[in-house]
Amino acid sequence: MAPNWSHLVRFIAEEDGQVHLGQIDREAWPDVGISFEKVEKIQAKLIQGCVFDGVVTERLLTVKELLAPLTVDQVPIIRCMGLNYRDHAKEANMPIPDVPVLFLKPRTALNGPYPAKVNVPKIAQDGTSDYEAELSFVIAKTGRDIPRNKALDYVLGYTASNDISARAQQFKNSQWCFSKGLDGSCPIGPVLVSPSALGNPHSLGIKAMLNGEIVQDSNTRQVSKKVEAVRIS
Repeated sequence: MAPNWSHLVRFIAEEDGQVHLGQIDREAWPDVGISFEKVEKIQAKLIQGCVFDGVVTERLLTVKELLAPLTVDQVPIIRCMGLNYRDHAKEANMPIPDVPVLFLKPRTALNGPYPAKVNVPKIAQDGTSDYEAELSFVIAKTGRDIPRNKALDYVLGYTASNDISARAQQFKNSQWCFSKGLDGSCPIGPVLVSPSALGNPHSLGIKAMLNGEIVQDSNTRQVSKKVEAVRIS
């Protein structure tokens, strides 16, 4: 059965202290992360089933704590694309590659949204740890040799993520898996948005804020390789 949720969150409920999936009312809470940080009371309609087949019910639960929309067990691997924003590549004085620069994060990098903590290891406690706000997409089903015009059919949903990097380690060699694959270095969420609810993924504002200050402000129009191209690569 196909899922019928549009704005999914995974959370601990005040009512029973258990982990649930829920559907958020976007009109009431257009930015769940900011609402949670402001200690607003957030409610979600219980979703029966898992993220891949969940059905929204009418039962309301109150969010006590927001979690990553996916569990570690549901994420066999995290595939990432480097130098994907034209403005970011220009800032780094690096050319846009002709083919996607792909690197991997292990599943242990998966982390939740605020207030989840990132445990920066000693080797990266040198003042060069860095953020990168990203658009992430979750694959709904397996596939191979997928035609470009069918690639988006394989997307379950979209969410925000932070590609945390140890820059000093990154620039020491040409492969980035170590510097970007630290435990907890990929916070995602809090909301997983269905493709039908999101619409065009290539015209979305992407911002990062640090201590209330906007430190990154871009748009997915700046992405050098579209979602379809990444999915079939």
